[in-house]
Amino acid sequence: MSWTWVVVAAAGCFALKLAGLLVPGNLLRHPATARVAGAIPVALLAALISVQTFTEDREIVLDSRFAGVLVAALAVWLRAPFLVVVAAAAATTALLRWLGAAA
Repeated sequence: MSWTWVVVAAAGCFALKLAGLLVPGNLLRHPATARVAGAIPVALLAALISVQTFTEDREIVLDSRFAGVLVAALAVWLRAPFLVVVAAAAATTALLRWLGAAA
């Protein structure tokens, strides 16, 4: 990787943050804007989880990671505390990998 690209990426991030600061406050107080701004982090997190859980080498796979996410979803549905959700998902994935279900 070239330092030029690192500097270009840093400048782009700075410009994006600066653009966010220059948006008028009354535009951000609009209800539609607030709903969209609240939904974007959730959508990005869901996309990241999906890509990390269901793909490997540009192929869709269902392996122990998928089972871990299912256990986490079940724990959330049962209103378990956050640490219990994470621990249950990690333990499920680790157990299935240890048993040799799939990498």
